[in-house]
Amino acid sequence: MTFSIAGRCPRTGMLGAVVTTSSISVGSRCAWAEANVGAVLTQHRTDPRLGPKILERLKHGSSPDSIIHDLEKTDPDLRWRQLAVIAADGRGAVFNGAKITSIVKARVGRDCAAAGNILRNTGVVDATISTFEENENQSLPERLMRAIEAGQAAGGELKQLKSAALLVVHRESFPFVDLRVDLSPQPLVELRFLWELYEPAADNYVVRAVEPDKAPGAG
Repeated sequence: MTFSIAGRCPRTGMLGAVVTTSSISVGSRCAWAEANVGAVLTQHRTDPRLGPKILERLKHGSSPDSIIHDLEKTDPDLRWRQLAVIAADGRGAVFNGAKITSIVKARVGRDCAAAGNILRNTGVVDATISTFEENENQSLPERLMRAIEAGQAAGGELKQLKSAALLVVHRESFPFVDLRVDLSPQPLVELRFLWELYEPAADNYVVRAVEPDKAPGAG
């Protein structure tokens, strides 16, 4: 009951993911990212433990494909899961569990990996990827937002969306962007509103953290 995309920006090194679903609080359960490592989406009967586990494997040099292959051999519950992984070097992988019975699709694109289940049609994932690829001149958070909005315009999920989240990491240990709509009848509209409010201040929030003497604004 979710569709999403993880992506990277080869110009800046940013990594991140955006996700939306028909249940509440998707951002706390489904999207994971670490600077210089990768971004992970875990959904459909979601196991939040998989996000950190996959990031740790990426950090130690494993490829996304090999990580998923190993999980298939060691985790019998993976048959209930859907995964999308993008590494810092651009390698990606996806997985659809055999026990998912709804309309489902997952694909790796250029610098991205997208997935969806309980969809109105499989074109949702295709539209998400193509829009991400077509907007290379935009910042990664904006590319992710446009991609997920295109997926919704292509049909979206079968059920009414209720929550959405945008997570992007850059050079620091903390996120560059971490915005969440936990319960709303129009979560992507609200997420777009939050991102457009946050975007002008995003760089300054980083400066405040790492070089506070150089940060503009009132003390």
